[in-house]
Amino acid sequence: MMGSGPYAAPTLRSLLSSRHEVAALITQPLRESNARRSLPLSPMRIVAMEHGLPILDPENVNTPEARAALSQFGADLLVVCDYGQILKPETLEVARLGGINLHASLLPKYRGAAPINWAIYHGDTMTGNTVLHITPSVDAGPCIAQQKVEIRPDENAVELEIRLAAIGADLVLSAITDLEAGRGTTLPQDQSLMTRARRLRKTDGAIDWTRTAEQIRNQIRAFAAWPKTYTEWLRPQGEPLRLIVDAAHVEGAGTTVTDPGTVVQSAGNRLAIATGSGLLAIDRLQPSGKRVLETEEFLRGYPVRVGERFG
Repeated sequence: MMGSGPYAAPTLRSLLSSRHEVAALITQPLRESNARRSLPLSPMRIVAMEHGLPILDPENVNTPEARAALSQFGADLLVVCDYGQILKPETLEVARLGGINLHASLLPKYRGAAPINWAIYHGDTMTGNTVLHITPSVDAGPCIAQQKVEIRPDENAVELEIRLAAIGADLVLSAITDLEAGRGTTLPQDQSLMTRARRLRKTDGAIDWTRTAEQIRNQIRAFAAWPKTYTEWLRPQGEPLRLIVDAAHVEGAGTTVTDPGTVVQSAGNRLAIATGSGLLAIDRLQPSGKRVLETEEFLRGYPVRVGERFG
């Protein structure tokens, strides 16, 4: 198995507890920043170490040296999930059946590094997992199996990833069984329906208050782990203060009260900001350099007034 992130860990556990033999884990190398004993290892390394599984972590899995190391296992199949490197055709050839990949979207929608985040950001109500054959084009191979999952209205990206990872493990085992039995069917992806899910950037977290309150709430859910969703309180006196919005809800959807970014309510446990459509009522937020605060606690220490601006 080839994987690095937490989304892949349930699949590795399922493979190890199945009747199949897992020859090794191929994962990203330890970086200098997380090679110290005081920092935790990745979930994938922990699972592999618990089972005494050999671990290979080449900087570039496509070098002749890395391919030679892979070839020694004589694997029938490469199972890839949340790995972080693109496999070249000659690397896929080290396994008799090539490679399959577990991807957290209903392909061809959301090809790329951050499918869960962008599905929530765009307000989708349905997503899922896809197992596909790996080809030189990223996430573009024919699909072997899919499962649909409803996105819960208040679910954030962290919570959804945990759910998808758990059920995705069963989908991988089912796909392997079909491949082994020679009854697997494949479905080419409809290129006309393809959308991208590029890697997240720090700037994606900045709030544009001209967007609707619902769109901003989706942004908060989508970027809960990173880069977070943030704005600045443009204080009449003093420098602007950066605020991470940790949780919020929508009020007055479809209405425009005043200029987007204007504080409409600020008292007790109420902090509501005008958007391009509707009010965004903030439930929790984090001032720069401080801990996350409930709105009532925040307002006791930071006297935001009606009419002031966020932006």
